[in-house]
Amino acid sequence: MNKRLFIAIDPPSDIREQLTGLCCGLPDARWVAPEQLHLTLCFIGEVSGSVFLDIREALDEIRAESFALRFKGVGFFPPRGQPRVVWAGVEKNEALITLQRKITTRLTQLGVALENRKFTPHLTLARLNQTPPSRVGRYLQEHALFALPEFLVEEFILYSSVLGRKGASHTVEQVYSLTQEQGTV
Repeated sequence: MNKRLFIAIDPPSDIREQLTGLCCGLPDARWVAPEQLHLTLCFIGEVSGSVFLDIREALDEIRAESFALRFKGVGFFPPRGQPRVVWAGVEKNEALITLQRKITTRLTQLGVALENRKFTPHLTLARLNQTPPSRVGRYLQEHALFALPEFLVEEFILYSSVLGRKGASHTVEQVYSLTQEQGTV
């Protein structure tokens, strides 16, 4: 049986709750449900059952230390033209970039074909349907100083995703722990 996969970091519930405060104020926006807010590290796409098992095992080989992460700023994709996605940004973070590279490198070594897109860390808040750019601009101005407290990333998650009429539903397939830094309690 085929599975549609991605790898992500889930923010803790208190951070999710604060992120949901951003989820209003744009017409024709389909806001992401609070329980589905995540930061995608790698979208894999649809794979066969045997490749899924190989991926699950290969990700278990990833070694990285836990790290602090902070959501800061809001924006939209694509950078030019009609906005289609509104997102919360991530403060510059080398540990996050390193983890993402380790994951994509290992998957590439395994022979998994990945999108050849530059990693732009973000958390999708909404998908837009012909929302006027002027309203998106106003939304960005209203939330220009958005920043949340840091939180500790102690794991990453392999998810499967099923597309439905009301969007995607996600299932945790496996959780991978990051190691504690030396001297951390």
